[in-house]
Amino acid sequence: MSSSTLVLLQLLYLISLILPAFSANDDNQFAYSGFSGANLTMDGATITSGGLLELTNGTVQQKGHAFYPVPLRFVRSPNGSVLSFSASFVFAILSVYTDLSAHGMAFVIVPSMNFSAALPGQFLGLANIQSNGNSSNHFFAVELDTIQNKEFGDINANHAGVNMNGLRSEQSYYAGYYDDKDGNFHNLSLISREAMQVWVDYDSNNTQITVAMAPIKVARPMKPLFTASYNLTSVITDVAYVGFSSATGTINVRHCVLGWSFAINSPASAINLGKLPKLPRMGPKPRSKVLEIVLPVATASFVLTVGIIGLVLIRRHMRYTELREDWEVEFGPHRFSYKDLYHATEGFKNENLLGVGGFGRVYKGTLPVSKLEIAVKRVCHESRQGMKEFVAEIVSIGRLQHHNLVQLLGYCRRRGELFLVYDYMPNGSVDKYIHSIEGKTILTWAQRWHIIKGIASCLVYLHEEWEKAVIHRDIKASNVLLDGDMNGRLGDFGLARLYDHDDDPQTTHVVGTIGYLAPELGHTSKATPLTDVFAFGMFVLEVACGQRPINQSSLDSQTMLVDWVLEQWNKGSLVSTVDSRLEGNYNVREAVLAINLGLLCSHPFANARPSMRQVIHYLDGSIPLPEMSPTDLSYHMMTIMQNEGFDEYIMTSSSMVSNGTASAISNGR
Repeated sequence: MSSSTLVLLQLLYLISLILPAFSANDDNQFAYSGFSGANLTMDGATITSGGLLELTNGTVQQKGHAFYPVPLRFVRSPNGSVLSFSASFVFAILSVYTDLSAHGMAFVIVPSMNFSAALPGQFLGLANIQSNGNSSNHFFAVELDTIQNKEFGDINANHAGVNMNGLRSEQSYYAGYYDDKDGNFHNLSLISREAMQVWVDYDSNNTQITVAMAPIKVARPMKPLFTASYNLTSVITDVAYVGFSSATGTINVRHCVLGWSFAINSPASAINLGKLPKLPRMGPKPRSKVLEIVLPVATASFVLTVGIIGLVLIRRHMRYTELREDWEVEFGPHRFSYKDLYHATEGFKNENLLGVGGFGRVYKGTLPVSKLEIAVKRVCHESRQGMKEFVAEIVSIGRLQHHNLVQLLGYCRRRGELFLVYDYMPNGSVDKYIHSIEGKTILTWAQRWHIIKGIASCLVYLHEEWEKAVIHRDIKASNVLLDGDMNGRLGDFGLARLYDHDDDPQTTHVVGTIGYLAPELGHTSKATPLTDVFAFGMFVLEVACGQRPINQSSLDSQTMLVDWVLEQWNKGSLVSTVDSRLEGNYNVREAVLAINLGLLCSHPFANARPSMRQVIHYLDGSIPLPEMSPTDLSYHMMTIMQNEGFDEYIMTSSSMVSNGTASAISNGR
């Protein structure tokens, strides 16, 4: 053999040693055993120095995407069917908590890598409220979901599913695998912080999708997790991208991919498990083996010292003593420790006090581990009667998922106190901007219109779209809070039931705020969706006109906002009721529509008010508002009814009604 041939062979050998952990036989297959040096197209995702692909990095409300940079051809001939394909990947979900995560990740095949309009949270960075489920999305996804979203029909908070064009799975099953030895099913926790492998195959001949998964050290099970029959020709475009999408919610979570292989018209290559990167540690450091040996000896030698330390620790523990009962076991993931809330609020310091309302005090805090900003409502509950039902309702309300709701994260009980934990809203409440003193920032008309539509959408969800009908009972400007992007979010829902009630609903106290209470409540004391519609109408008028529902014109007289608006309408100057601080910078059509809609919703007779579903149609312009005149609305009669219906109650319980629930999940309140 010549010397030049030997040199060439040596060069080839050296090149093979320095190639990154990536192989590709043609344009339709590839394999990564770790991602060091990998050329991926990423949005929000990163590759660590150790070769780990992190779709999310622990930031809350984040979305991350990573794709093979070259589009693949899934259809070889015009009008042909989608070809068979095979994928395998190793993943791990690292949550700061051992039993709670949000939200999940998915292997995807998509026509475009642009997901700028997609939302995080339960939408996994793939769609938004309007686009979810649209056939024009043309995406195929295998989701690994760690939150149960009832609106998508999720089976539980730990499942795998196959999705087409939206977040509702065509087929899903509990995360786990079937043991080849005994055939038994073994559950897997997606948030166990352990690496797992998933296999996805599509057979174009019988249009069957197969999904299997197993722990990293277990070979691919012969029996798959589930199969689904679906012709992907109507979903996947001729040329498409393959990759991953992930999103977080309000919890510190990292979604990681350690290895990945893919092939069209052939089985995906095996991933070299020995070359996979290491996962970062989450949680406390493991105890040293040396410490485990030395500690018993040291303990025996210093019994007196340990005893003293134990007494100190017991005293400290008493500071954080909580009230826990057996029935609370099922609500464990929604329960916060008092110690965490105590440290988050710096011992409930007055400097962190956001506001005081009829149902308690609200403090701003930052959770010590996740660094999540929260608002903690601290209330008293002297009676234990009905507490189990109340906590069950709080947990149920915590499952509400809507981008115009202040998220209720959980609760804690301690002695005679109850703590409710919410997302923190940094921009405060709407009334701070609507009724701000001169020189303060005011809301633009575009912001007001966006807030009105957002709260309307939220109420449709509460009244009609969730698994149970939810009546808010205290809709007002101070209970509509603004997040970092100035989106309106409805807060304090359900808190009117903090106190135990009798079985007879007619004896239930009226809860709310004068000016927003529907006239019929003074006679029936029974809240309905239409009483929410009334309060929403007053809120719309307040936002559009920049005035409170009831203005104290003098010590002895009050002016109703609706009376004043109707008076201007009779004069033919309805536009003059729009907030003068806008200085004419508003959309006249939208402003007139908002004022007319506010009057219609706050009609004195409940059966004349629209449903919130109709309100959405009016706001979108899909149906016109009914023709109205000031005399039709009979607001003079409403004023009489309201004064007569609530007069006795105001005298006996003015602290509850006039002060209201006074939500303060916001800054500066």
